[in-house]
Amino acid sequence: MTETVKRRTDISDSIRYAGFDDTELEIFESQYPTEGISYNSYVILDDSIAIMDTVDARGTDAYFENLKEILGDKKPEYLVIQHMEPDHAANIEKLAGMYPDMKLVGTAKTGQMLTQFFETDMQGRFQAVKEGDTVSLGSHTLQFFLAPMVHWPEVMVTYEQSEKVFFSADAFGTFGALENDEEWIADASHYYFNIVGKYGAQVQALLKKAAALDIAVIAPLHGPVHKDDISFAVETYDTWSRYEPARKGIFIPYASIHGNTKSAVLQFAKELEEMGEKVVTMDLTEEDVSEAVEQAFLYDRMIAAASTYDAEIFPPMNDLLHHLKIKNFQNRKVGIIENGSWAPVAAKKMREYFEGMKDITIAEPVVSLKSVRKPSDDDSFKALAEAMR
Repeated sequence: MTETVKRRTDISDSIRYAGFDDTELEIFESQYPTEGISYNSYVILDDSIAIMDTVDARGTDAYFENLKEILGDKKPEYLVIQHMEPDHAANIEKLAGMYPDMKLVGTAKTGQMLTQFFETDMQGRFQAVKEGDTVSLGSHTLQFFLAPMVHWPEVMVTYEQSEKVFFSADAFGTFGALENDEEWIADASHYYFNIVGKYGAQVQALLKKAAALDIAVIAPLHGPVHKDDISFAVETYDTWSRYEPARKGIFIPYASIHGNTKSAVLQFAKELEEMGEKVVTMDLTEEDVSEAVEQAFLYDRMIAAASTYDAEIFPPMNDLLHHLKIKNFQNRKVGIIENGSWAPVAAKKMREYFEGMKDITIAEPVVSLKSVRKPSDDDSFKALAEAMR
């Protein structure tokens, strides 16, 4: 992991990329599957030099090689700390040790968190900034805006006024390594709904601040820089953060023990498609729960189908519903299908989850199977299909 990142990721001649493109990471934050990820950091070259964030410990060697290539014998005057999560802040202490005269810039909460993560006392070098404060580097001017809970409380974003660059912290971030050069939207939605999605109101507040700025470039801490697709990125984030579905269709996650619930769901999916519905099914015993969270937020309707297990919900479905609840799932119509051979209770338990969420409409009837789907169940499925329209 010592390969220096290609310079194609520079924003301009004076705003250089110093980050790390991690092509080997398979699980992010010990829970989210990904084909690599980028940890983005930039160096702004001017009369005074500013470094924008550091990178994860996995990229330490590559990061300092990049800094050496960019800086040479020059010394940075500022390290701007937008976010204290370890995937961006891991190298603060080491960098501060290399440049003892460098000031650390962040919110007041960032200053508090420095003492939590690091043994070295850096408070005498820390410069707390408030909403709208500026730091002049020469021809570049940094302006800071607070972005609490997008997605930690200490977060701020930075607007560079001369080149109109919006350093957006984790906002507009994505999974996936830059080297993959894949379409932004797929990795972005997976990232957003699992990392930031709970905090829609806070994202809306940040978007209002961004709307007052003339932005030519968006540079997040993960993923590609945005230049030509800024309007699309902002509009997409606006939709997601208002908990509005981006797609019309029915998402059907299912948790089947022996395959009978799965068979019933797949037959029902075909029937819904014959009615003209877009249907996406997902086997929760095979797919990662984060993928199901993403799909649930993307589509305007969902039908949860699960077997009863130990007088509860079969665990893969219980896991999904738990994740949806803590991610603030809302503003959707949902249907319920349960299965049980002698005492089905999955529907009751699933309903309790949905009733604890905001603006969820539960379609009736609930379909209750006894072991396998039979012709006598057809009317219940037809009624549910009509109710989901």
